[in-house]
Amino acid sequence: MDWTALRNFAALRGQLRVSLTPVCNLKCWFCHNEGDVPPPFTHLHREAKPRVRELAADDYVNVLRELIGAGLKRVYFTGGEPLASRLAKPVLTRLPVHGPDVSYTLITNGLLVRTHQDWLATTGLDKVKVSLHYLSDESFRAIAQTRAGIATVLDGIEAAREMFERVELNTLIQRENEHELHDILAYALERRLPVQFIELVDTDFNADRKSSAVGARGIIDHLRTLTKEEETEVSGTGQGRRIFRIDGIEIDVIERGLGRHHVGQCGTCPVKATCVEGFWALRLDHAGGIQPCLLRDDLRMDIRHALADPEVVPAAVARHVAAFTEGTL
Repeated sequence: MDWTALRNFAALRGQLRVSLTPVCNLKCWFCHNEGDVPPPFTHLHREAKPRVRELAADDYVNVLRELIGAGLKRVYFTGGEPLASRLAKPVLTRLPVHGPDVSYTLITNGLLVRTHQDWLATTGLDKVKVSLHYLSDESFRAIAQTRAGIATVLDGIEAAREMFERVELNTLIQRENEHELHDILAYALERRLPVQFIELVDTDFNADRKSSAVGARGIIDHLRTLTKEEETEVSGTGQGRRIFRIDGIEIDVIERGLGRHHVGQCGTCPVKATCVEGFWALRLDHAGGIQPCLLRDDLRMDIRHALADPEVVPAAVARHVAAFTEGTL
């Protein structure tokens, strides 16, 4: 068994993104739902349904244990909104014990953090990353199509800070929040929270809103007025990023102009010309699939047959990643 491709992926800081549910309590227009049908699309097209859940809590825990044992180090729990899943508690409170080089991160919109604070505080999570694409009720409703108020999100961030030492923010740059980007940055710096500004990832689901995409140049120029500590990172997996530090706080800007890391199968990929991600994550979904690319469902591997014997999952994943990098998948 050749583990080289999988171990190289892990060494290059590749992510294992674990989707607990496709369900979300928001309907952000840009949502890609980790490759499943996103909530705003389902809302408009009732016949479009996300995949049916096939994994139980034990399946998640068992597969995680085996993949971490095989060398994957960076685990991110996503959705939908992961805290909207009834599996969130039985999975996140039973995370496999890991070494210091492995991390567990919860990605959430913040609305349910305070509600689940009692048991979240008992988990082995290393970090919580809250999506903050808005800083007012007006922009929150325009972007997320919700009646909820921004105060609930901000309170969720405070609840996360009460529980975890590492809390970060991420903000998608878009026309609907362009006027608030400086305020979001100021909010993060005041609370000493790292924040990542991200350019839009194009998918079929958000193609009709491409006019809302805004480049990162404006926020980059602003950051350069605040600090001279800037570096670029173009190695590893995924897109290149600019890293700024202000009073010790790291501010990342994911900018497509820095290029992205393409490997193997990407060489002949029909969507390579429009892809802004490259190969940076393996996505384990609630229906028992693993895929190395957000934009290519045809590369998705079904592992449901292996759930009764999870020890065989890492070898299957290693073969899949090797085939992808060798261009034979």
